[in-house]
Formats: sequence, C-alpha cells, structure tokens
Amino acid sequence: MTAGDRVFKALADPTRRYLLDALFTRDGRTLTELESELEMTRFGVMKHLRLLEDAGLVVTRRSGREKLHFLNPVPIRLIHDRWIDKYTEPWTAALSELKQRLETPMEKVFEIYIRTTPERLWEAITDPEIRAKYNFGAGVTSDWTPGSRYEMGSPKAGGLLGEGENLEVDPPRRLVQTMRALWGDDVKAEGTSRVTWEIEPVADSCRVTVTHDQLRAGANGELYGGWPMILSGLKTLLETGETLTTPGSLMYSQAQPA
Repeated sequence: MTAGDRVFKALADPTRRYLLDALFTRDGRTLTELESELEMTRFGVMKHLRLLEDAGLVVTRRSGREKLHFLNPVPIRLIHDRWIDKYTEPWTAALSELKQRLETPMEKVFEIYIRTTPERLWEAITDPEIRAKYNFGAGVTSDWTPGSRYEMGSPKAGGLLGEGENLEVDPPRRLVQTMRALWGDDVKAEGTSRVTWEIEPVADSCRVTVTHDQLRAGANGELYGGWPMILSGLKTLLETGETLTTPGSLMYSQAQPA
C-alpha cells in the first residue's frame, strides 16, 4: 500500500475524521483526552490513532510520562500536489481551507519521509541555492555555527524575508533556530518563534521532523502555514530532481524587487 493509499484509507473512516477534528480544536492532546470524547474502548481509540500515525496524519511527542498527539498536514499537501491541482482548481480552495483547519498555533509538528541520506538532507537545508529551489525561491545564508546569525531572502523579493539565530547545529541530525519573519507587517508584529529540524535515518530513507513552536496563541498562520509546501518541495527535489511549480512554491522566485 502506498503512502497516498494509507492517507485515503485513514480519512475514509468517520471516527478518524472526528479525531482529526478534535485535534484541530486543540492540538497536542493525550489518549485519555481523546478517548473521553468517544463512545468506544481505549483500545479502539488507540487502533484508530495508530492508523492515523501510519498514514502520517498524526505525529506524537513525549512530554514527561504523557504521549501527546499532533496533526501533521504534510500528507494532505502531498495529495494536493499529486491530485487536486492536476484535475480541478476549485478543489484547491477546499483543500486549503481544510489545511488551515488542521493547523493550530502554539506548537506545530510536521513530518515527512524522504528517500535520501542525512548528509544530502543537511546540504539541502543549509545550502542557499538548493534551499531556494523548494523554499518559495528564498535561500538561507549563514556560517552554520552555534550562536551565529542566519538570513533568509531572495534578490527578486527586494530584501530580507526572515532572520534569526542558530541555537543548535548538529550536522546531519539536528538544527534549532530562532525565527523572525520579515515578509510583511503582520508577521513582523508576531516577534520571534523557534524552528527545530530533526533528521533520523530509516532504512534507505530519512524521517524529517520540523517542529515550529514558541508561537503565541492565535499567531498569524503565515508563520507556519507554508511548511507542508516547503517539505513537499524538499521531498520532490531530492527524490526526483524536479521542483514544484505551484504558485506558492514560486512566490519569491518570480517576485520583482520593490
């Protein structure tokens, strides 16, 4: 069964859709919290959550003794790129609305599997020319040492789009950065958040987890809403050598200086 088949199978069940809606209402919930809203056994809820995890729609993170569940919209982004935009534009708006519903502030966790090596992934994250190919046309420059500054921008965008500090640099496994968005007044007002990249080898592939946290409650969705497209573009580039050509992925590669 392909990854896409697992996503469609997971979404076909009303209980699993209810669990996604419950996590949309409040992300980062325990099994006990989710179980309390369903008239079924704890084992039944665990089985549904396991299928959602297998499809990549839910990811988990330990917090002390508790196991927290988070939505992961990346698989839905991949379905969009493979099917929706290919056949009918009106569905794009509907999927975008669903994606926004699945994304809540405070802490967002995104996960994807890419058939490549950790070293190649690290290069794609830190090399400005490669990064620009999947990061809306914007590269990221830095000397990639702990405590150093990084800048995100594109000559065609006419200025900096983001900046921050490299808190942890552990190639090719982990990169932790502060992030201050600069591409508009609304996101500038949000201040500084934090982005963590984690790379874990899995057989002939790597699991890439991006955690965007230290977001204020009700933070502007532009801060974290682009991660599904960025990670989809990263996967496409490393596995096929091609780049996504959706309007969002080309945003700053086609922009003209002000």
